[in-house]
Order: sequence, then C-alpha cells, then structure tokens
Amino acid sequence: MGILNWNSNKAIDLPTPQPNSDIHKLEVVLRAWLDSPQRKEQLLAEQYYLGNQDILKREKKVIGADGNLTSINNVTINRIVDNVYAKLVNQKTSYCLGKPITIATSDDDYLKLLTKIFNKRNHRTLRELAQFAVNEGIAYIYPYYNADGEFKFAVFPAHEICPIWRDKRHHELESAMRYYPEEVFDNNGGVTLVYHVDLFTTYGITHFRYQGGSLIIDEQAHTDYMYVENVGYNWKKLPIIPFKYNSEELPLIRRVKTLQDALNEVMSNFKDNMDEDPRTSILILKNYDGTNIPEFRQNLATYGVIKVTTVDGVQGDVDALKVEVNSSNYQALLMQLKRAIIENGYGFDAKEERMDGDPNQMNIESMYTDIDLDVDAMESEFQAGFEELKWFIDQYLIHTGNPDYTEEDVEFIFDRDFFINENAQIDNVMKSVGLVSNKTLLSHHPMVTNVLREMQLIEEERKQELEQTKAEMEIQHAFTEPSTNAE
Repeated sequence: MGILNWNSNKAIDLPTPQPNSDIHKLEVVLRAWLDSPQRKEQLLAEQYYLGNQDILKREKKVIGADGNLTSINNVTINRIVDNVYAKLVNQKTSYCLGKPITIATSDDDYLKLLTKIFNKRNHRTLRELAQFAVNEGIAYIYPYYNADGEFKFAVFPAHEICPIWRDKRHHELESAMRYYPEEVFDNNGGVTLVYHVDLFTTYGITHFRYQGGSLIIDEQAHTDYMYVENVGYNWKKLPIIPFKYNSEELPLIRRVKTLQDALNEVMSNFKDNMDEDPRTSILILKNYDGTNIPEFRQNLATYGVIKVTTVDGVQGDVDALKVEVNSSNYQALLMQLKRAIIENGYGFDAKEERMDGDPNQMNIESMYTDIDLDVDAMESEFQAGFEELKWFIDQYLIHTGNPDYTEEDVEFIFDRDFFINENAQIDNVMKSVGLVSNKTLLSHHPMVTNVLREMQLIEEERKQELEQTKAEMEIQHAFTEPSTNAE
C-alpha cells in the first residue's frame, strides 16, 4: 500500500487483541437471524426478482371421488411468470440512480477528489446497492482498501448480513456477521458448499465456518481491515454501513406479492384454457365405440377424430355443451392486476393515457407522484448512509496526503431520471436567461448531463471563437494597411 501516507493516525488504531467473544451468544444470534421471518422474506424477494415465483410450483387440483381436492397430472398445466415485480424494482432503481449522483460542496479541490471517487464504476455499485435495498428493504456498503491502497466499497445484500444493532430504532450498528456460501471442489470433482461467517467489529474481522449450527474458528482466525508494511490497522468506526429503502426496512415484495401471484395465476389459467381445446366443450357420448374415457380423450387429442357406432338400432352421436372462453374478461383482469401492482408498489406506468400525444409537464409530473413519495423516503435514508460513508472517504484522503475535509459540508443530490417535455423545458430555460446563473440554466437543460463539463466546453468554444476572430481581424488589417511608399 505504497500510495498511503500514514502521518495521520486519526482514523485508525493499532491492532488490538480480539476480545474473547462469547461464541455461544453469536451462535444463538446467528441461528435466530437465519430462521427469522425478515430474512425469509428477503430471500423470497430475491427469488421473485429472478423470476423464481410460487406459480412455478403450481399443481392442478380437482375434487376427487372422496370429495377432497387431489392433484392430477393428465391435463395441461401452464406455469407463466409475468414479472412485473422485477420491472418495478428496476424502475425505482433507475429513477433514483439512473443518472450519476451530483456532489455539491463549496471547496472545488474537495469536489474534484469526490468526483474521482464516485466514478462510473462506483456509480454501477451504487445502482446495485439501490436494487438490493428496494428488493430486500436494506443493503450494506463495505468500504475497504484494495491491494494497491485504493479506496473501494463493496455491496452486501441484506440476506448476507446479520446486523447487531446498538439501539431499537436501528440507527447504529455495534457489529455485524456476514453469512455466505463457498463452493469447494474435492479431488474427485465433487462440490461441497462451505458456509462462512465473518464477524465485523472495530477490532477487525474474525473468520468462522458455520457447520451443524455451530461456529468453528477458521485457520486464519483474524484479519485487520488494512495492512501497511505487514502492520495491521483497524477503523475506529464499524465499516458496515446500512442503506435503508425505508425507515421500517420493509422490502417492496411485501406490498405486491399477492398481486404478482394473482397475475401469474390468471395468465396461466388463460393459457390452460387456450391449450385444452377438448376441455372447452363438455362432450356427451352416445354409443361410443371405445373402451373407456381415457382412450377417448387420447384418440381425440392425437387424431382429432372419434368413432361412434350404431348399437341395437340406436344411432351413435356426440353432443357438446360449449364452454366459451371470454378472452376480453381475462384481458381486463390482467390489466387491472398490473395496474394494482404499479399502484401498490408506488411506481408509474409510462403507457397510461396521460402520456398519449404531446403530454404537458403537469400530466407528466402527476404520473410520478407515487414514485416520488417513495423515493423521497428512500433518499432520506440513503443520505444518512452517505454521511457515514463520507467519514471513511475523508480518512482515505487524509491517508493519501490530502487536506482534512472532515468538517466540510457535502450534499449528495439524486438526479431523478424522469420523462419531460423537452420543448417546454428548453423554452423555460431560454426565458430565464439573465434571471438566474448560467450554471443553474445548464442544470435544467434536457440535453446537459454534466454541468461542469458543459461549462468547460462552452468556455473552450468561446476561447476558440475569440482566437479565430482575432486572426481574421489581423488578416483584414494587413490588407487594409495604408501604403507608406513615396509617390
């Protein structure tokens, strides 16, 4: 870690012996968390986001001879996932962090350093953070130094972190355990899942294996958060930072699961009815020339024909009671369910009537009312997380020989990604020339994504124009210079 400057020891402590933790208490806490309804819901949310939803376990059931429901396997069973839930999660993530965050601070040098840290790669990490938080109710950032001494931060989903809070309101973490699997290959090519538990404290990281409900200390029992010339150091603060979707840490799946399940059920039932053509009619057989009903169904499904006969002068025939499948009813119900998912999930529908034609800005803004309310709460929680992350960034800057910015105020601004009427927006910007600063005007222009870069380009173009004008004037002056030759 040669790039680090350790003249300041403000943020770190020399290695302190790990206290004799009560492993039994840790085991009790970990087991309770693993079996908690909250974690089960987080895992469920992850599966629903990936498309592994309850409809995939669907069975067809009928009333049996004993009057009870029984599963049947001889009919078409469709299991369709229309994953509006995943779309809703991605929508909130993109709306909140589709654009890079804007950093505002009065110190230009500090701003440049922060902008370098929050680059495109780390913006992608922040998008991942937002997705995890929306999906599972909370997510965590882990700031660290890589092997080259560069400041990085990783993201942990909620289902990997067992938090140990100092307070009931979950404002401050005392410690945290990370629970995660690792695939271990043996000499025969077999794969075994080994579960690891990392205990994060201000003393560093203690490493365990979790086996049979017990914590077993790894061979490498302890590591510090950073090493300089083989000397370990630890942060004075716990480097596990929570970022909440809302103050209650409720995942989005809580609001819409039943609606998503209903949507999948209706879609699957509709496809069942379309696939089972023979089932759309109740057939009445007269003198059927076959042995049994299953044979009749097989012949009908295979050949599309049946054979009837005349017995004792009675003409064979087939009558049908037609069962009409009303597709318009299904369509109306599907639309209602999708709208209900969006409304209960506080999202927006870009295909709704308010977006037809050339919508005015008022219609556009009204469409975003629900998602704005939800993201407002999310941003409030994220600001608390960014405030904690700032402390670690400031210490990194000190360690790398930069000034102490710990007392410098910083505002992290979320540039929400929403539709606008660009013509109206540009018109408003032009009407505001001379009333507000050019920087403010550029920040509201729909074509500008980076205000500082745009101001630099404008300044460069202005200089080029001045130089070109100066050159043209010099050429013109040279040709209009009065002659000094004597007559």
